[in-house]
Amino acid sequence: MSNVLLKIAHLRIVPALVIDEPLDATELAEAMIAGELPCAEITLRTPGALAAIKLMSRVPDMTVGAGTVTTIEQADAAIEAGAQFIVTPGFDAELCQHIADREVPFIPGAVTPSEIMAAQNMGINFVKFFPCTLYGGLPAIEALSGPFPTMKFMPTGGIKAENVHGFLSHPSVAACGGSWMVRRQWIKDGQFDLVTESCQQTMEIVRRLLRR
Repeated sequence: MSNVLLKIAHLRIVPALVIDEPLDATELAEAMIAGELPCAEITLRTPGALAAIKLMSRVPDMTVGAGTVTTIEQADAAIEAGAQFIVTPGFDAELCQHIADREVPFIPGAVTPSEIMAAQNMGINFVKFFPCTLYGGLPAIEALSGPFPTMKFMPTGGIKAENVHGFLSHPSVAACGGSWMVRRQWIKDGQFDLVTESCQQTMEIVRRLLRR
């Protein structure tokens, strides 16, 4: 596993960000670092996403990736913008191979046994389980961990402060993705103090798990 993916597994949380105004990216990164959560997956769902990745990737100690990557062209653009890892919502062997050839860490989406087998056959041992709640949530991950004991999952979609503890407690879950700690409206309104506070609260959940 690459150093970037190891950092994600260490933090246990990957905030999925929707950024409307790229100029918010630097201050947002600083707020997240202050909240002890220096990692972000910027989703390619807004016109300014690539510019936000470029700005945020320049902030020291911040690990920045691109999410919602569905094409080779998007992957290349994100990498050129400075993305340190790539997250895809589903599994596409050609896309995965292209990102691997560019030597950039990535987390592909995989929720069915067939998709997980395809990922495993490519040497991938860390996948995104999305949309988590629609595909069975924690019981589904528990069932899949039987035939795939070495696969690590990053459930995303329906994860929130109230249930993240249960997911992180499962040995097959390396990290959880979500947006509850960095809400889109907070970014729009410039409420970065709320981002810092929410990130701190989220990381306290992780610390409580580590103390068990």
